Amino acid sequence: MWIPFFILYNTTKMHFLPQKIDDYVVEHSEKEPQLLQELSKETWQKVLNPRMLSGAFQGRILSMISKLVTPQKILEIGTYTGYSALCLAEGLAKDGILYTIDKNEELEELQHKYFQKSEFKNQIQQYIGNAIEIIPTIDEKFDLVFIDADKSNYPNYFELIIDKMNKGGIILSDNVLWSGKVVEELNPKDIDTKMLLAYNKLLVTDTRVETVLLPIRDGLTISRVK
Repeated sequence: MWIPFFILYNTTKMHFLPQKIDDYVVEHSEKEPQLLQELSKETWQKVLNPRMLSGAFQGRILSMISKLVTPQKILEIGTYTGYSALCLAEGLAKDGILYTIDKNEELEELQHKYFQKSEFKNQIQQYIGNAIEIIPTIDEKFDLVFIDADKSNYPNYFELIIDKMNKGGIILSDNVLWSGKVVEELNPKDIDTKMLLAYNKLLVTDTRVETVLLPIRDGLTISRVK
């Protein structure tokens, strides 16, 4: 049975594979730690838009990439409830630091609660406010950056961080398929999709990085700084 593309993309999960194959992939991948299970449960119980969570499968991907990089410094743009930050922190070098920024001050307490319960509590620095203003104040070079905030600013975030990246550093960009809207006719009023289209083109044409877009959930791009 043929199912319209937009219907596939508007279910609770993005499935590029048949459901049975998708389930098999998840079943044969590393499981999330107990602390992250608790954070996920509390997010779904208490926070608006819980679908914004990276989720168990993508969280394990973030963890694996971070462990492969073993970053000294990580920057995360878009903390939400802290799930992805804790996944990324799993790969930190022993004395590494993760800087995470979110504009929603109402989530700060929940983030802090789980950061403090984790083994990385002394390696995570939280910032609440406008990332465009905060990023220039962090005087560090980054080995790994995760962009998962307001889509209309993705190109701006890239320009702010590219000169702060160490050679060989990795930039991860989430939601780059944007529920399939990137391949549909563009609504002129849809600024988020318009900027994501520009961002995706930027990543694949900018000679400072090499990029692969992975069809994982809502799309995850891996860009390596040359």
